Amino acid sequence: RLYEHDRCFIFQNRDGRIVFTIPYEDDFTLIGTTDRDYDGDLDRVRASKEEVSYLCAAVGAYFRRPVTPADVVWSYSGVRPLYDDGASAAQTATRDYVLELDRGGGAPMLSIFGGKITTYRRLAEEAIDRLAPCFEDGLADRLRETAGWTGRTALPGGDFAPGDFPALVAALAAACPGLGRREAARLVRYHGTRAEAIFGGVRSFADLGRHFGHGLTERELAHMCDEEWASTAEDVLWRRSKLGLHLDEAAIAAVADYFDGERRAA
Repeated sequence: RLYEHDRCFIFQNRDGRIVFTIPYEDDFTLIGTTDRDYDGDLDRVRASKEEVSYLCAAVGAYFRRPVTPADVVWSYSGVRPLYDDGASAAQTATRDYVLELDRGGGAPMLSIFGGKITTYRRLAEEAIDRLAPCFEDGLADRLRETAGWTGRTALPGGDFAPGDFPALVAALAAACPGLGRREAARLVRYHGTRAEAIFGGVRSFADLGRHFGHGLTERELAHMCDEEWASTAEDVLWRRSKLGLHLDEAAIAAVADYFDGERRAA
């Protein structure tokens, strides 16, 4: 972690690009991002050595202590499908999404070009709006009646004001004796208002089942499998969470064994 407080920074690199540093998972600092054209294997996307070095150099210019690739404990990369607006480089291509509905030649087909995670809800809403007239009258009418509901509805567990977070953490710690504040804060951060219903009402922390480390218990694993469709250790450690950053090799192997043995038997 590069600093102790919880603020984010936005830096401008010498080439004019913006770089972020964000406190991450309590013990780390997330640095990003880069924009490069990619034409490799989509199943083997990785942050390149050049990208890691670029980000370290960009951030290191602003901190007293240099940041080097040797300080990096984990990296990830994704490929964003940008709409081809004729731009000569990925950095200048539009970030807007484009929807094209083809009604010819059979069933209507909606193609979505571009988009990003921060606009996923609005994109999905627009996609349904475009498709609604293609359905039979009853379903089309219901879609019109409920239009825009996602903009007024919290995600599961997200139905609380940001200022209520400390109270939710305290309530969960009280409902689960033996659960430390750090672990309670992680559970509320991951599960929101659902955390107390999932993990509360026990006599002790031991009642949550086997403890794999960093507050990950058998009950949370079962919840991720039953309610969030996790089916592998990677789903739990890197997709539903980033607990893989905190657990050692033995703990990661134990989670994998849970899926290979106990969970399969269940």
